[in-house]
Amino acid sequence: MPKVGIPRALLYYNYFPMWKVFFEELGAEVVLSGLTNKKILDDGVNCCVDDACLPMKVFHGHAVHLKDRVDYLFVPRLISVEKNEYICPKFCGLPDMVINSIEGLPKVIDCTINLRDGNKSLRKAVLEVGGLFTGSLSRIYNAYQKASAELADYERLMLNGATPLEALNGNGPPPADYQYSIGLIGHPYNIYDNYVSMSIIEKLRVRGINVLTQDMVCKEELDRIAEGFTKPMFWSFGKKIMAASSYLIDQRNVRGIIYLVAFGCGLDALVGDLVERRIRKKGVPFCMITIDEHTGEAGVDTRLEAFIDMLEWRDTQECL
Repeated sequence: MPKVGIPRALLYYNYFPMWKVFFEELGAEVVLSGLTNKKILDDGVNCCVDDACLPMKVFHGHAVHLKDRVDYLFVPRLISVEKNEYICPKFCGLPDMVINSIEGLPKVIDCTINLRDGNKSLRKAVLEVGGLFTGSLSRIYNAYQKASAELADYERLMLNGATPLEALNGNGPPPADYQYSIGLIGHPYNIYDNYVSMSIIEKLRVRGINVLTQDMVCKEELDRIAEGFTKPMFWSFGKKIMAASSYLIDQRNVRGIIYLVAFGCGLDALVGDLVERRIRKKGVPFCMITIDEHTGEAGVDTRLEAFIDMLEWRDTQECL
């Protein structure tokens, strides 16, 4: 049985259930890298180019962790995941970065996915990847159908308040009596990786705060809000982050917004400023936390504590 390695980084948090079912239906064994830790990050930093952002370095570390355990390494060349939109250009060059930075790699599955002009590229990628494991077109088609259904179930759990780690286990959010809600926005590979984010979601929940992210808002609602932007946002994740911040404030009555960004991310540098302006106009507290491989947990904890204290102080002043 061929083994396909999937790094637990970048868009793993968006699409892993689909990828897993697709490969397993084709008769492959899916091997997942471990949870991000110091060794994985250090390995990524050591082999990746210096000016890469933290998420890219983390991905390289996960690839190193997998390379000697699998027959294939799945590193898709992603250009666009939504019609008429793009994602970070580093995703386009990711397979080349990995191949040229890490020695001793197995065969890399680097299919191109570009949905900007429709689903033609996706169909081609599905057939290309499926053809590595079977010559049966019907089996490839059935595998993709089951994979898409699995992804839909996964996304429904997140819409109901589960984080990806909870949704991957088929669970909803833990029952709790929260005092109020805070919006946590940012790229999924920043906010959901507990090592990278320093377990920010759990730290807020322990304080009795319900955490709402952009993945807990339905796509139709985000698209509706995005239509009201002064100019179209053609970055898929940027659009989602901007629209979600407005929705969480207007529809979910969050007390404040935390934006977790990676140092050196060009998209976050632009979107972060736009988001902050929109949020401050609404009079809602906003906190941006920047992380990289040198960020200390104590510093993040201090920022969180100060932000929460400020929210609670603000509430007492409003009640006077």
